[in-house]
Amino acid sequence: MKLFTSESVTEGHPDKICDQIADAILDEILSKDPQARVACEVMASTGFVIVSGEITTDCYVDIAKIARKTILDIGYSTGDLGFDGHSCSVLVSVGTQSPDIAQGVNTAYDEEEQTGAGDQGMMFGFACDETPEFMPFPIATAHKLTQKLSEVRKNGTIPYLRPDGKAQVTVNYNGDKPDKVTAVVVSTQHDPDISVNKIEDDIKKHVINAVIPQDMLAEDAKIYVNPTGRFVIGGPVGDCGLTGRKIIVDTYGGYAAHGGGSFSGKDPTKVDRSAAYMMRYIAKNIVAAGLANKCDVAVSYAIGVSQPVSIAVDTRGTGKIPDSEIEKLVSQHFDLRPAAIIKYFDLRRPLYKQTAAYGHFGRNDLDLPWERTDKVDVLRKH
Repeated sequence: MKLFTSESVTEGHPDKICDQIADAILDEILSKDPQARVACEVMASTGFVIVSGEITTDCYVDIAKIARKTILDIGYSTGDLGFDGHSCSVLVSVGTQSPDIAQGVNTAYDEEEQTGAGDQGMMFGFACDETPEFMPFPIATAHKLTQKLSEVRKNGTIPYLRPDGKAQVTVNYNGDKPDKVTAVVVSTQHDPDISVNKIEDDIKKHVINAVIPQDMLAEDAKIYVNPTGRFVIGGPVGDCGLTGRKIIVDTYGGYAAHGGGSFSGKDPTKVDRSAAYMMRYIAKNIVAAGLANKCDVAVSYAIGVSQPVSIAVDTRGTGKIPDSEIEKLVSQHFDLRPAAIIKYFDLRRPLYKQTAAYGHFGRNDLDLPWERTDKVDVLRKH
């Protein structure tokens, strides 16, 4: 028996509120100034939101208005929830990008006509054939549970739910294949006058059973719904929220490596974001082309340098050809310079807020350029 667990959180989770505000600000700026440099950080706590970071742009956006609208759209719209987009304070403390960083991004050290990487670091991408989304089964299922939680709250199926929530899924693997779900944990914020039994019955019926196929749920699976017995206080009142604190939820649920850099609030010159998207794209096309059942792709950069310092492929023993040969294919068919990634995916446009909850990868509900499999034929020829 080999067990693996992943979690997801809803859009009303305090950290995810901050990610969505940061990406909403980024989207609004890019809609007016595609060349803007944005590194937006957000914190949310009881009664207030702080927006900080470095933003260099020629346009004006109403940051406080964007933050409030994002909070209201999530569902924090009345005072009885403890956090209200109408009345919370929004404090803005924003500077501009350091000229020491900007000079390396504007003109690369190694190629004067190119954009240099916005920072040093390593980025990872992953794909596998466990699900139609080419994602690990545990994180794909956890995201579906939290998306369903949000859906039944918003459409009135379970009207007493509030925006904050989490889901966790434990999967038993038979060899390298997901076999059974052995444990599910769902914690959801709710109105104060609802019984624990009512919540448990409704969540099992409308969320868990609606998402997890019966043949995948073990007969003795442990099902926990609000195991503390009460979850009325939630959102930023229950816990301080920060951007970039759910990076494993954003990616592969811990199933694959993460370089440590977060995504939300960053414009695409930050390779933490754009290169991680490219690594996912490469890994997904490799698996979709049948070159491997699982694939990790890793890249690293030096700040101000356009060409990567390293590129590595690991198919975890599932490759149909040697990993070294796949690495050569990656070098031949994918341009990993930051400016090339930005151009190839058309990243200087407002498409980021939609990724700030329920994962950046495996999103078949969104038209994301890094989820395309348009390199399959080229790779398959080899």
